[in-house]
Amino acid sequence: MLGLPSQVTACLFDLDGVLTDTALVHSAAWKQTFDSFLETRAERQGQEFVPFDSKVDYHRYVDGRQRADGVRTFLASRGITLPEGTPDDAPDAETVNGVGNRKNLLVLQKIKEGAVQVYPGSVEYLKAAKAAGLRRAVVSASANCKDVLEAAGIADLLEVRVDGVVARELGLPGKPAPDTFLYGAKLLGLDPAACAVYEDAQAGVAAGRAGGFGIVIGVDRVGQADALRENGADVVVTDLAELLDN
Repeated sequence: MLGLPSQVTACLFDLDGVLTDTALVHSAAWKQTFDSFLETRAERQGQEFVPFDSKVDYHRYVDGRQRADGVRTFLASRGITLPEGTPDDAPDAETVNGVGNRKNLLVLQKIKEGAVQVYPGSVEYLKAAKAAGLRRAVVSASANCKDVLEAAGIADLLEVRVDGVVARELGLPGKPAPDTFLYGAKLLGLDPAACAVYEDAQAGVAAGRAGGFGIVIGVDRVGQADALRENGADVVVTDLAELLDN
């Protein structure tokens, strides 16, 4: 049913890139944030400015991770270490949290401007899952998950939300660790083996595989099917609508 093994009775969906078409918004915000930081740092240290690559760097170091993890992981790839700071750091602070907060301001602006779009195939799949009696949760690294769901008009199709805010409050490590997905399954009262994970990010499918979930479905929006399989996807589709006939 819906492309799932018979023992699977719940769906755990990532948000950006799976349900909503906000990956480009996030990628652009990360590029603007990191390029500004890197250019200023290069000028100050008399080094060559090497910009953030919206394709390679985004998918390898940032996509699917909690905001601070993305900052830390990307900067580490450039040999840069910043103080952690605190979640309340000003967006101009040269800390991990400060850089992350700078990026978040740009994303919030785009959300207010109506940049959130849903994938029609994903909405169709969500409705079919609800009609079939499958449990449904969203598991996202985004701290803006609630606002995005409401802006997209799909909040009522999901029973449980585990996002960046919840992860921070509970101290749950982000993807590729499986903890947020495991917590989503727990809130639904189900074992991981009874849950399917839907992810478009390499870190996300790795989290699904690490958690021992019933099936990990990779959603390839950007031509990285092989990388999704290498990181743990059992099945890779380009749109969830492809699963409706299975």
